[in-house]
Amino acid sequence: MVVPLQNTIRDYAWGSETALAELLGVAPDGKPQAEMWMGAHESAPSVLPNGDTLYDVVSDDPAAVLGEETAERFEGRFPFLAKLLAAGQPLSIQAHPSRDQAIDGYERDEAAGIPRDAADRNYKDAWPKPEILIALGPFDALVGFRPLDRTIALLEALAPAGFGELTDQLRDGKLREAFTDFMSADRDAIRPLVGALGEAVAQYVGDAFELERETLSKLCADFPDDPGVLAALLLNRVRLERFDAVYLPAGNVHAYLHGLGFEVMANSDNVLRGGLTHKHIDVPELVSVVDFEPLDNPVLTASEAGVYETGCEYFAIHRVELDGGERVVEGVGPRIVCCVAGTIDAGGKESAVTLSAGRSAFAAGPEGPCILRGSGTAFVVSAR
Repeated sequence: MVVPLQNTIRDYAWGSETALAELLGVAPDGKPQAEMWMGAHESAPSVLPNGDTLYDVVSDDPAAVLGEETAERFEGRFPFLAKLLAAGQPLSIQAHPSRDQAIDGYERDEAAGIPRDAADRNYKDAWPKPEILIALGPFDALVGFRPLDRTIALLEALAPAGFGELTDQLRDGKLREAFTDFMSADRDAIRPLVGALGEAVAQYVGDAFELERETLSKLCADFPDDPGVLAALLLNRVRLERFDAVYLPAGNVHAYLHGLGFEVMANSDNVLRGGLTHKHIDVPELVSVVDFEPLDNPVLTASEAGVYETGCEYFAIHRVELDGGERVVEGVGPRIVCCVAGTIDAGGKESAVTLSAGRSAFAAGPEGPCILRGSGTAFVVSAR
């Protein structure tokens, strides 16, 4: 079967008030719209035309929906979650666990009796959350640790008062210690450092770090006593253009800043936060999952065939651009097709669904290849 999906829009405070509405071609309602979820995660599953949720359908008969091989590989769980993400304000400094870390953390939270919907629970499920974000327009983000020599050059260019110890730590290669010290500091200690950084950024007149200057200036003003502002000094500042991507495996520290994107991840809601948020922060747990290996170039582009090669075991993703033609997309297991521009007909063996921008469809695992026709752009996400 290929059927249209009705999807939940999450109204997180950092969401844009206009971006999703503009994509969908509807009037904004004046409220933040942060994420539209497409998939079978238990907290906000997509709804099928008959009123059943995709989560319930998968739970009732995993093999029939996912295909026998995919159902066995992922223990009857839908393997991925797709989202349209619209950031009007910065998201939290965060990282996601590996599979083993997620299992261990979930078991600890269960044993401690922390309710699964509790605000102070770290692990909502026992699954990892590797993810890819594909920009649908200019998209700003902090992604992975910047190589140390570049961070030292940034600090030397800005020369903020009180940052000598940090610079010395980085010269000694002590990235973990520097990050941990920042994230663990109380707000009284952080406030003068953020103030000094803000003053230094305001006085900076060079052009080598223009993106960093822009971001740090905003963060210092909006988060005057938040350690996440200082952590942002250590991360790569990237500006993605349309269809550029960043892939975030387990342990990658990141924060999306502004823009509209298409996001795919393993089917999990596990987030460990360290700053730029009013939500629960657990610095020791965050540090325990972080990968401190610097990342030289975090930007990923698709192949000529529109494939984003991540190596992730939970999903594969194709970008399909059509101008009145047809494209057959092979895939394994269940698929979600999301149109992001124009009008696309998504079909299978026996049925087809017409999708406009922001709309999506689901194809069951046994359905076979997806056949796309029309004029526009769509993403096809499948199990790997």
